Amino acid sequence: MSKIPDATPEINEQIRPDAVAERVRSVRERIAQACERAGRSSDDVTIVAVSKTFPMQAIDSGVAAGIERFGENRARQLRDKAKARPGTFEGGDVKWHMVGHLQRNKAKFIARHADWFDALDSPRLAKELEKRAAKNDRVLPCLVQVNISGEEQRYGLDPAETHDYLDHCAQYDHLAVKGLMAMASFVDDPEDVRGEFRRMRELFDTYDADGNPQVEMQELSIGMSNDFEVAIEEGGTIVRLGTSIFGPRDYE
Repeated sequence: MSKIPDATPEINEQIRPDAVAERVRSVRERIAQACERAGRSSDDVTIVAVSKTFPMQAIDSGVAAGIERFGENRARQLRDKAKARPGTFEGGDVKWHMVGHLQRNKAKFIARHADWFDALDSPRLAKELEKRAAKNDRVLPCLVQVNISGEEQRYGLDPAETHDYLDHCAQYDHLAVKGLMAMASFVDDPEDVRGEFRRMRELFDTYDADGNPQVEMQELSIGMSNDFEVAIEEGGTIVRLGTSIFGPRDYE
């Protein structure tokens, strides 16, 4: 049985509203500087604050700091947090993104509670989410996940298969593919993954949806706390930030 992580004194201190607000201010400054270098507007970049493992206090502090979107990587955790603070699909004031790999038997939680699903990566999962979204009388915004690093342990599509998979997803009336998502290789120097981000931008730019309203190349979700500035310079529109907003995680 899943539950929202309990707040501990150490975590409470780390995610106080003023501490989170200061990190958000710093992150927004760095985003603005990266956008200036790329000749872009910072309004074009959306933050998804990855709140996995953190208690609801982190969400409250994030909202107080102006964050509207939060990411979870486990379906039951997202369900529990969305019950505590509903997302916009359920009439609330935040947007919940499922950013992690999803087993098909947990698709029902995402169809009921998530505002976005950011890790669509197989025909079978697309079919199951379509069925579940239809039962909930909704259209679920999705991002297709690409394994841009080529690492075997990573989830996501082979880049060469991405456009065909987007064509496949276009058949579903209750899934709205909004773009692509990828996690670059974990490296010490973000410059080492600039090429991976450029490849993602190429996949994003070269897909022709042929007027199908179920697939729109609007969002390119690349970049995390260690490399988001390079991702923005290479065209990322969504950055997924955890430790740079909430501080280090205390994994069990």
